[in-house]
Amino acid sequence: MTTTRRAFAALAVGAALTALGPAGTAGAAPRHRGLIAHDDFRHGLGRWAVELEKGGTVTASRGVLEVDVPAGATIWFRKRLQGPYAIEYTAVPISAGGVNDRVCDLNNFWNATDVRSPDDLFATRRGGALAEYDHLRTYYVGYGANTNTTTRLRRYVGQAGVRPLVYDYAEPLLVANEPHRVRIVSDGPTVRWWNNGRLVFDFTDPEPYGGGHFAFRTTWSHFRFSDFRVWRLSPQQP
Repeated sequence: MTTTRRAFAALAVGAALTALGPAGTAGAAPRHRGLIAHDDFRHGLGRWAVELEKGGTVTASRGVLEVDVPAGATIWFRKRLQGPYAIEYTAVPISAGGVNDRVCDLNNFWNATDVRSPDDLFATRRGGALAEYDHLRTYYVGYGANTNTTTRLRRYVGQAGVRPLVYDYAEPLLVANEPHRVRIVSDGPTVRWWNNGRLVFDFTDPEPYGGGHFAFRTTWSHFRFSDFRVWRLSPQQP
């Protein structure tokens, strides 16, 4: 069996597990070894690269990364990350009557590389539309996607039109104007994504993506992000 077919078979098994029930809860025993990256969002967007489909506003000041956009938006952290690590941040979906205040799409890419320029993610231009990211090899969470009706984990394989689905849930979903404290773990084959202490996705990847870039991703929405931190994880105990 080829490498690609083995990976697809593993993903199909993971997707089938969704029939067993919704995402559960789990404790996350800290294994932090040190802070390797952070942004307090008080000094502009120098650490980020912004890709917008149809314009909008992305600012970083007074402790908040504010994303107010009418279409697709991807905000890349410029520093490449190598596992094992844990990313933490807080996101608030804004619903206050604004034209883009549609509560949906708290999304992330992580461990992303572009097969067209694998050594430099930013050497290839992208314009913010979701289909332009099909050439990534990456993990992708769409939390409260499809107008806040689905929450999914995908494992992109760098092929146009191919976005393998690992997990597909009808909940948990976004709550307007409430903080969502996200924690992402990249630890060898272990891929995990938490929200407010709830383990939403727990995936064991037989051919893991061990490093790459992280991004906030959304579409037609308004978010405020804060407290972005990346922690080095200590090795797992035997």
